[in-house]
Amino acid sequence: MTLKVQTFSKHPLDNNNYVVYDTDTKEAVLIDCSMPEDDIINWVCDNGLTLKYILLTHGHFDHVMGVSYYLKKYSVEAWLHEKDAPLLPAADRYMRHFHTDKWGPVQVKTFDEKKHFNVGKYAIEVIPTPGHTLGGVCYLIDGNLFAGDTLFMGTCGRTDLAESDEAAMIKSLKTLFQKLPDDTPVYPGHGAATTIGHERWLYQ
Repeated sequence: MTLKVQTFSKHPLDNNNYVVYDTDTKEAVLIDCSMPEDDIINWVCDNGLTLKYILLTHGHFDHVMGVSYYLKKYSVEAWLHEKDAPLLPAADRYMRHFHTDKWGPVQVKTFDEKKHFNVGKYAIEVIPTPGHTLGGVCYLIDGNLFAGDTLFMGTCGRTDLAESDEAAMIKSLKTLFQKLPDDTPVYPGHGAATTIGHERWLYQ
């Protein structure tokens, strides 16, 4: 069989949350968790899947708002790169503006570049891509890139924030374009999917 991807777009900022699953083993991971809602886990259950863990691309509030709700309600772990852990207190402050009865402080497990993840028979490669945040990462699974706020269709992530670094972003993009072939699907944190080849001309 194969690896499949199901996309859920979430308010308040039209974040993409991705359920990535092995159709043989029925194991799944959730990449980013933007809202404390049950529709994603209901879809996972309805399709006979088992959610193994939540992988976060970075620590901004709109990518982590559902984490504490999931940790309270379901037996699942959430993982974030250790360099973005300092962003979580600010994420908590932002989240007070939305549905405060559904979450508490975001608590995650942290990893470094030595950590290994997998979903079913597929290895998950963690590609550090600092720039939008210091600990931002992309996840490469069976040739599919889950890019968070590193790369979008027609642009890259913001680098005008206090935790951003424009030079680091340029270096991260060059790493992706050197590493990955043109036909690599790119699933961004916001907006439509694209490919490495479609975006390559923007950053050469």
